[in-house]
Amino acid sequence: MNIFDSALLRLKKAAKYYHLPDWFIKQLSTPERTIEFNFLLKRDSGKIEMRRGYRVQYNNLLGPYKGGLRYHPKVDMDEVKSLAFWMMIKNAVADIPFGGGKGKGGIEVDPRSLSEKELERLTRQFTKELAPNIGPFMDVPAPDVNTNAKIMDWIVDEYVREIKDQKSKIKKNELKAVVTGKSVKNGGSKGREEATGLGGFFVLEELIKKLKFKKPLTVAIQGFGNVGSNIASILYKNGFKVVAVSDVHGAIYDKSDKGFNIDLVRKCKEEKGFLSGCYCIGSVCDLAKKYNDGLISNEELLELPVDILIPAALENVVTDKNAKKIRAKIVFEMANGPTTAEADEILNKKGIMVLPDVLCNSGGVIVSYFEWLQNIKGQKWSLAKVNKSLQKKMKESFEEIWKIHKEKKVNFRTAAYILALQRLAHKAGL
Repeated sequence: MNIFDSALLRLKKAAKYYHLPDWFIKQLSTPERTIEFNFLLKRDSGKIEMRRGYRVQYNNLLGPYKGGLRYHPKVDMDEVKSLAFWMMIKNAVADIPFGGGKGKGGIEVDPRSLSEKELERLTRQFTKELAPNIGPFMDVPAPDVNTNAKIMDWIVDEYVREIKDQKSKIKKNELKAVVTGKSVKNGGSKGREEATGLGGFFVLEELIKKLKFKKPLTVAIQGFGNVGSNIASILYKNGFKVVAVSDVHGAIYDKSDKGFNIDLVRKCKEEKGFLSGCYCIGSVCDLAKKYNDGLISNEELLELPVDILIPAALENVVTDKNAKKIRAKIVFEMANGPTTAEADEILNKKGIMVLPDVLCNSGGVIVSYFEWLQNIKGQKWSLAKVNKSLQKKMKESFEEIWKIHKEKKVNFRTAAYILALQRLAHKAGL
């Protein structure tokens, strides 16, 4: 089953609990527009290469399309459609005004193979091709895998250049709202970088209160990029024991369950560039007699006997092949689509709670909405206001999902999709 078909299975399952016309479910199962184009990149050597870009504008029922741009060698249309679908669901769950209008896109490229000048040329050329199809009230991109505030700043700059000679109804102060995730000095919101991790933390805190779990709880996190490293740091500072973390090169594991000093791990990763070089951090060195004793694979990390497993990397890492081996009490999805539909069934039968991505990692797009709103209104919010508003949104979404979970006796993912369907259907007048 491909990733998009797997995503749609969740929608169809939830639809059984909330009676809606077949045409409406079909509408939500089909992207409104898919954009695919080829463009040229000039390398520093003078060599000209062809690159492929994608953008899926999934559904604008609730407002402008909204979603991230990722730079990755394995980006393809099937993946981008799935990401766009999840964004539609996620923003309906978060109940933000453009929540049902989701776009998602990317470039088929390994950014590590590019110089900074090449990366800027790639971004600007991509923006030129995409400019007629994006805008503050049409489609608002944001960072995703391997993209950041600097890249968003380049997009804004190039977009303004592209439309300056066109007759436009967009006001000058609104132009920066064409993307979110910008640098603060260029109209970005305070708190945006850590928003996804912080939003996840707010949900996790509410969950363990409901379940009456007592800290300290052990946590394994697969993925140590922006999302994984931020939630690791937040959990460490709030009484959780982060005993395993990983990046693309592998994982480190504290078998004593004392947990890592995540601040030191983050510093070491920044210095060395990979986590396996951070073997002697915190208590692991005191425990290990051999270099390999605390080093494990990403696959082994998923199967550790921890309280909470957090997939925070890419899609489809929990599958029917490894779900039976997972021993965590809670799978808390901070990546997009980390659990396949088949794995979902296995985990549910085992009694393992799966908190879905469309709830757990929605903090990023919520603060993206706050950034968009600040740009449109010409405002600048304090960090305290951003974080307080984020906490309120995350708690409200969790409470709604918890209520549906209890009343309809469904798992958390199905409950989240039911909530999304209710809000999308209401907007459609159904």
